[in-house]
Amino acid sequence: MVVPSTKAELLEAIATTFDRLTIDLARGSTDRAREASLAGHAAGTMMSPADLVAYLIGWNDLVLKWLDRDDRGEPVDFPEAGFKWNELGLLAQKFYRDHEALDWVSLLARLTEAKTRLVNTISARSDAELYGGPWYGKWTKGRMIQFNTSSPYANARVRIRKWLKEKG
Repeated sequence: MVVPSTKAELLEAIATTFDRLTIDLARGSTDRAREASLAGHAAGTMMSPADLVAYLIGWNDLVLKWLDRDDRGEPVDFPEAGFKWNELGLLAQKFYRDHEALDWVSLLARLTEAKTRLVNTISARSDAELYGGPWYGKWTKGRMIQFNTSSPYANARVRIRKWLKEKG
């Protein structure tokens, strides 16, 4: 997939990757959703399909937090307060814990809700805001959104499809 460089392309990338992912997630069974049989986000760990969805929710919520703080003129802690970029495995485990009480159906609904909120906030922004200049280091706001939404959706789909194939 082409790296988005406009708001329209970003929204299309999010829609396409999310729609494909949700088709495959719907093939998962609720009784196996908490089965820790996928390679985790931290080296040497395992996670469940539910953890993978929690991870996506966590990143979606984090992007929304970044945008909200930026909109209010507040500093943004990248990637998250208390975590450095070389600690993303630990952040992933936090996301798993944050959503461990939710069942499979609730997780999927929560992911859809987070994606909808992202689409709404992206839609309210201009191409100039999203792609007109750097926001974090050399990365534009649109690119940072894409790094943490459509790219992880595509990666998660590969993981879920492999899991579905292996687990039948």
